[in-house]
Amino acid sequence: MAPAVSTASNSWDVIGFAVNEGYGVKGLADLGLETLPKQYIQPPEEQITTSTIVDDDSIPVIDISNWDNPKVADSICNAAEKWGFFQIVNHGIPVEVLETVKEATRRFFGLPAREKNKHSKENSPTNNVRYGTSFTPKAEKALEWKDFLSLFYVSDDEAAALWPSACRNEALDFMKKSESVIRRLLEALMKRLNVKEIDETKESLLMGSKRINLNYYPKCPEPELTVGVGRHSDVSTLTFLLQDDIGGLYVKKLDSDSWIHVPPIDGAIVINVGDALQILSNGRYKSIEHRVIASGIKNRVSVPIFINPRPTDIIGPLPEVLESGEKPIYKNVPYSDYVKHFFRKAHDGKETVDFAKIF
Repeated sequence: MAPAVSTASNSWDVIGFAVNEGYGVKGLADLGLETLPKQYIQPPEEQITTSTIVDDDSIPVIDISNWDNPKVADSICNAAEKWGFFQIVNHGIPVEVLETVKEATRRFFGLPAREKNKHSKENSPTNNVRYGTSFTPKAEKALEWKDFLSLFYVSDDEAAALWPSACRNEALDFMKKSESVIRRLLEALMKRLNVKEIDETKESLLMGSKRINLNYYPKCPEPELTVGVGRHSDVSTLTFLLQDDIGGLYVKKLDSDSWIHVPPIDGAIVINVGDALQILSNGRYKSIEHRVIASGIKNRVSVPIFINPRPTDIIGPLPEVLESGEKPIYKNVPYSDYVKHFFRKAHDGKETVDFAKIF
């Protein structure tokens, strides 16, 4: 239970309460605030307005029940090129797996702050398990209205020892049930890049490491003034996202200033291209800016799986992409350096990818 505090007092340390003491934005929401703390008020240019939202367009929804149909692979590749985002249905992951990981997310964030805070940066026994709030509070001018638990997968044994018991089995089950679908998606995407098979080296580069996040977006007192997640593209190869039925994910339309809502579809998974795949494809596949609005109506959860190169891998345009004489747009960079660059600053749209560009 969060302590009783006077939110009107200038002496109240919002950052200390939400970030350092581990109450997060859930703790703030549990106080029954009627106004948003000033630390969460985004500048006007970062607030989502109806004038920039397009209602008559949507990202592709692809039925992947029949992988033998070449139209399935074509649809996946076309969506990765033209949208950077798409949803998949009839993917074969049992509905109960999807429902139980969402319920486990709610269960973890329903724990007392002292329990969740055992997994904070300061307290966690491993860098592979991290509970936190916002994105990078020390670098942000305005905080984001989101709490998260980030779980980097090393092995089942490490997960059994260090992942929180409130969500461990459900998170692992979702990851494992997703593996074959992720591989099929990557195989389809690679064939268009003239990569005939995903051998051991390519497997490391495309899907050598995995991270699953459990995200919690509490009901917000003044949602129009803040964001759940600010403008960014992911640093992954692919992101495999399960969202609940609340909605709030918005994708920037390619070559436009317009934003498109990604509507929740029962049982669907949202797929998006990450920066690593944009770089590996030499810009053919697009990692797209996206953000999440805060909700003034209900609590929201989402569960993304980030499919990444290994930290020790070097990412750059694939040789198969350049063998026709195509000029590289990106240089070769250690993936660990790219990720560090992303996490040391606030969300800033697509600026991270410039780190790898050849100018």
